[in-house]
Amino acid sequence: MSQAIRKFAVAAILTAGAAWHATAATTWKIDPAHTAAQFAVKHLMISTVRGEFKGVTGTVTWDDQDVTKSKVDVTIDAKTVNTGEDARDKDLKSEKFFDVEKFTTMTFTSKKVEAAGVGKLKVTGDLTIHGVTKEVVLDVEGPTAPVKDPWGNTRVAASATTKVNRQDFGVKWNANMDGGGVVVGDSVNITIDLEMIKQAAK
Repeated sequence: MSQAIRKFAVAAILTAGAAWHATAATTWKIDPAHTAAQFAVKHLMISTVRGEFKGVTGTVTWDDQDVTKSKVDVTIDAKTVNTGEDARDKDLKSEKFFDVEKFTTMTFTSKKVEAAGVGKLKVTGDLTIHGVTKEVVLDVEGPTAPVKDPWGNTRVAASATTKVNRQDFGVKWNANMDGGGVVVGDSVNITIDLEMIKQAAK
C-alpha cells in the first residue's frame, strides 16, 4: 500500500470515528402532551389521594456510548396540579402547600446517571420544590427502544419513580386527628412518565 493510500485510509478512519462520537450523544425533548408527573399521599392515615402535574417540559441528553455522560433537566409547572377535585386543587395551590403564585415551577437537574441493570438507570440529582432543593435518586425504567411516529418523529419513553418527605421541602401544613394521626401524610410517592422526541443534531 502506497504512503498516499495509507494516509487516506487513516484519515477516513479518523473522520468516521469523529462522526461516530459526535452522534453518540443525542438530545431528546420532553413531549408535554404525553408526559405527566404523578404523586400519591396518604389522607387521614387510611386512604391514598393521587394527583398529577401536566406541565412537564425539559430535555434529556442521552449518551449511548457512556451513559454516565447523560444529563436530565426537567421543569414542572406547579399551577397544573390536578387531583380531580377543584376545592382540593385550590388548597394545594395555596400558601398552605405549593404556594404556586410564589413558587411557579418545580425542577429536577441530574448530577449523576448510572446503569442499574438491563433497561434500568439510577439518576441522582437536585429536586427543587417550594423553593427548597434536595438531592434525590430516581429509579428509571427505560429508555425504551425508539419508534417512529406517523409524522416522522423518533420517540422514546421512560418512567421514573422516587419517594420524598414533603416536610423536607417546606410543605408543612397538617392537622391532628382525634385519637391520633394527621390529615395528610408526609411521605409522597412520585412517578414521572416521560415521552420524548429526538431533536435534530446541531
